Amino acid sequence: MRRIKLGIGTAMGTAALAAGALALAPTATAVTPTTATLTADCGTFGSGLATLTATQSGTAATITLSSGAIKAPIDVPAGSVSSTLTLSKSGGGTKTFTGSSNPAIPTGSDVTTGPLKGTVAAGDVLEAKSLKLVIFGLITVNCTATTPQSPGPFTF
Repeated sequence: MRRIKLGIGTAMGTAALAAGALALAPTATAVTPTTATLTADCGTFGSGLATLTATQSGTAATITLSSGAIKAPIDVPAGSVSSTLTLSKSGGGTKTFTGSSNPAIPTGSDVTTGPLKGTVAAGDVLEAKSLKLVIFGLITVNCTATTPQSPGPFTF
């Protein structure tokens, strides 16, 4: 009889510890929406639809951008595009996301850049406004959003 009591007590104690650990675990943060689109004008390099995909882990966030607005005129090797994405912050100010993490982009393909890294605070509401791409350290492409993000700004 004593063994049964110890077994039940141990099981209940383990369950209580597990429940307590879950209660004390940090809550997962999530950006919404995770994907948004907008139209951008990149001057002589073109214009068109851009898709942004955002992720968040605590205060660290990333945004990957792909766009048919710009086509690669030549093969662009991975890691050869430095990008700065500027987002307006609700309530004023801006945030920037930067990186040089593009995948290899074959000639004639849509340009993809990211993940671009940035820091956010809980409740930040950010909307993409401009993108600067520096390819091979020589070619600079400046793009400006011509429409708001759809379905809306990113809320972190």
